[in-house]
Amino acid sequence: MSNIPATNVTNPLPDEGLVRVIILSTLSTVPACVFLFINGTMLFTLRSKPVFRETCRFILLFNLLLADTLQLAQSQLHLLFSACSVKLAYSICIALNMIVNLTTGISPLTLVLMPLEQYVAVCYPLRHASIITVRNTAAAVIAVWAVSSFNNLTRVLLFLKFPFEKIKPTDVCANVSVLLAPLTAEYDRAYTCVLFVSAGVAVTSSYVGVIVAAKSASTDKALARKARHTLLLHLVQLGLSLSSTINNPVIIALSKLLTRMAFLWIQGIFYILFILFPRCMTSLIYGLRDQTVRPVLLYHLSCHFKISVRG
Repeated sequence: MSNIPATNVTNPLPDEGLVRVIILSTLSTVPACVFLFINGTMLFTLRSKPVFRETCRFILLFNLLLADTLQLAQSQLHLLFSACSVKLAYSICIALNMIVNLTTGISPLTLVLMPLEQYVAVCYPLRHASIITVRNTAAAVIAVWAVSSFNNLTRVLLFLKFPFEKIKPTDVCANVSVLLAPLTAEYDRAYTCVLFVSAGVAVTSSYVGVIVAAKSASTDKALARKARHTLLLHLVQLGLSLSSTINNPVIIALSKLLTRMAFLWIQGIFYILFILFPRCMTSLIYGLRDQTVRPVLLYHLSCHFKISVRG
């Protein structure tokens, strides 16, 4: 389930290889830096007021955005290491791989919790405050990180079967990740399927529940309509998260079909589409849409206008 870009840019062709590295590195690094700034500002925003720190949906959003931001930074760092043919000790590569995999599982697991919060808010409004508490949300977030950490520990145990003496000191970090990938391929497929099926079921069930509840005369129609739109956004975000998991399998398949230079171009484009782009969408999908977050976020981004928000 690793989202480290599976690159192989050692000894590129002198002219075309250099042009490719410059173009793709620029096309990925510039938006990555922009969205790292936006995401960092939004993370600060979500901790800047009590209304954000004490509201459960904002706590979950903070957790989702934190995981995506860490993964965005790590993935871009790996890409630049590969583009510059930076050699790292395999122990450091494995440690970086573990960090990436830790954050990779956080987004879909958080997307399991967020639809459930919406479902309770619409279908059980009188019990929402007693069920969805800050304490319960914090416990759920801890559980999310614990599950992802357990997945990481399992992958570490599988990695121990690898004969590390076969790894040459000249192997770049991304190539080490490719060498280790077959050891966990079956486990990763099973874990990914369970993870995304669970998230898909949570989103779909919550959406159906909200639609059914909306037909009740006692249900707040405006709240139900807003919840349906939010659940659709959860589904979009889940699809974006899922797209990043298919990057490496597709890249490995294409490596057997394309010429080396064509493969390297496709590889860079796929990285931008399947890994970089999904990690940049969280702040846009949730931050700019939310009427409470948007004015404070824009205020911190612009540093020029003071916009009052009830906290």
